[in-house]
Amino acid sequence: MSAGAGPFSRLEWLLAGRYLRARRREGAISVIAGFSLVGIMLGVATLIIVMSVMNGFRAELVNRILGAQPHISVISTTGEGVRDFQGLADRLKAQPRVIRAAPTIERQLMAASEAGNQGALLRALSPEDLRTLPGVAEPEFAIGDIGRFSEGIAIGQGLADKLRVGIGDELTLIYPRGLSTPGGTTPRVWRREVTYIFRIGMSQYDNAFIFMPLADAQKYFRIRERVDAIEIMVDDPDAVEEIGKAIMPVTRSYGYLWNWQRSNGAFLAALKVERNVMFLILTLIILVAALNIISGLIMLVKEKGRDIGILRTMGLTRGAILRVFFICGASIGVVGTALGLLLGVVFTANIQEIQGLVERLSGGSVWDPEVRFLTRVPAEMQTGDVVFTVVIALGLSFLATWYPAWRAARLDPVEALRYE
Repeated sequence: MSAGAGPFSRLEWLLAGRYLRARRREGAISVIAGFSLVGIMLGVATLIIVMSVMNGFRAELVNRILGAQPHISVISTTGEGVRDFQGLADRLKAQPRVIRAAPTIERQLMAASEAGNQGALLRALSPEDLRTLPGVAEPEFAIGDIGRFSEGIAIGQGLADKLRVGIGDELTLIYPRGLSTPGGTTPRVWRREVTYIFRIGMSQYDNAFIFMPLADAQKYFRIRERVDAIEIMVDDPDAVEEIGKAIMPVTRSYGYLWNWQRSNGAFLAALKVERNVMFLILTLIILVAALNIISGLIMLVKEKGRDIGILRTMGLTRGAILRVFFICGASIGVVGTALGLLLGVVFTANIQEIQGLVERLSGGSVWDPEVRFLTRVPAEMQTGDVVFTVVIALGLSFLATWYPAWRAARLDPVEALRYE
C-alpha cells in the first residue's frame, strides 16, 4: 500500500464507504449515523420552511397594509384639517418618486343594519383616487361594481358578513359627534347603498373598512373646504423617510408627515426579532444532529482501532487516516443537508396544497385569519436564507467530524495492536 497516495484518493473513499456500511456487530454505529443524517435533514428542511413562511408572512402583510394604507400622510397640526387640499395634492404629484397623492377623510363611526351594528372606520376618497388604491381596486376578491362607487359605499367582506348585507342593500352610518341641541348632541345618521364589497385578505381591514365618496363625506361631516389628510404613495415604500424629507418643503405649512413604518414600527420590529429567534432555535436541531455525528464517529474510531493500527503499519499516513474518518462524518452531513434542502424546497413550493390536505384530513382550519390577519399561509423562499442554512449545516457537520477524525489520526499503531 503506497503511503504517497494523494489526498482524498480512491483508497480513502473506499475505506470510508466500507466503515459507513457497518456490520451486524457495529449496528449501534449505523443507527447513530442514521439518526444524525435524519436529524440534519429535518433541521435543514424545518429551517428553510419556517424562514420562508416568516419571509412570506412579512412580505404579504406589508403588501396588504400598503394596499389599503398610504405610504406617507400629510396631517394637520392644528386638528382642523388640511385646506387647499386639491392644490397641495397636485403639487405633491409633481414631486419625484411620488406616484399618487389623494385627499382623504377618515373617521370612526357605527355601521348598522337589520342584523345588528358594528364599529367601522370610514375612509373617504374621490372615485378616481379609489381606483388607484391597489388593495381595493385589485383585491383578493370582490363583488359589485367599483364604477358605481360614486352612488353608494364600498365595504369589506368581513364587515358585510357580520352585518349580513350584500350588493344593493342599504347600510345606516351613525356618527356620534353630531349637532349640539338643547336636548344634547344629535348623532348624524345617513343611509347609503352598498355598491361594492371587497376582500383585501387582511381581516383587520376587511372587518372594519368602509369607503365613501369624498364629496359625500364632506357633506356628511359638514367640512366642505377641508379634508383630514393627504395620503401619498411613493415608488419605494421602504424609502419613506428619505422621500418624506424631500417633500417636506412642500408640506411644511400644511402639517406634519406620518408614514406607514412609524405606524407599524413595533409590529415590524417584533416580526424581525421573532424571525431571528426562530432561526437560532431551529439551528439547535442541526447542532444536536452534528453532536450525534461526533458520538457516532468516536464509537467508530474505537471499534476500528485494530484496523487503524494495521493500516498505519502498512504505510497509510496520519493525514490519510484523518481524511478517511473525515469523509465518513462529512458524508452524513452532506447527504443530510442535500435531502433537507430538497424536502424544504418541495414543502415550501407546495405549502398551499399541503395546508389544504391537512385541513381536509383534520376537518378544521390550521390557519385562523382572525388571529394571523392573513387568509392563507404565505411562503417566500429567499436565496440568501437557503444558502445560509446550507452553509450552517455543512459547517457544523464538518466541525463535528474534525475532532473524531483527528483522534483517529493520532492513534498510536503500537498501542492499537498491543493486545491483538
